[in-house]
Amino acid sequence: MKSFFKALILVPIALLIVLFSVANRGSVRVSFDPISRDVPALAYDLPLFAVVLAAIAVGVLVGGLASWLAQGKHRKAARRDRREVATLRSETQMLRSAVPDSALPALTNGRV
Repeated sequence: MKSFFKALILVPIALLIVLFSVANRGSVRVSFDPISRDVPALAYDLPLFAVVLAAIAVGVLVGGLASWLAQGKHRKAARRDRREVATLRSETQMLRSAVPDSALPALTNGRV
């Protein structure tokens, strides 16, 4: 069922991308020379759809990187908590193995 809903979302998006690409095949000049407008040193003629889709892809990558960097403190806290849980579990296991089984009911006052 999950794959059906994924296809229900992704197929129309893919269709829109294909239609956009076919409709915008015209060439545009992309220049990376901010000084010379007439004869730029570094300029490329690319289809408009390639420029737009590349800009969207770069935006998604930059946004993902920014989100990943912003969540670093949460990942660090989770790693710290996992280490602490592992330490406490090993200490608990060590203490349980050190106490004889007959002493456990007396230590818990009959509670399990």
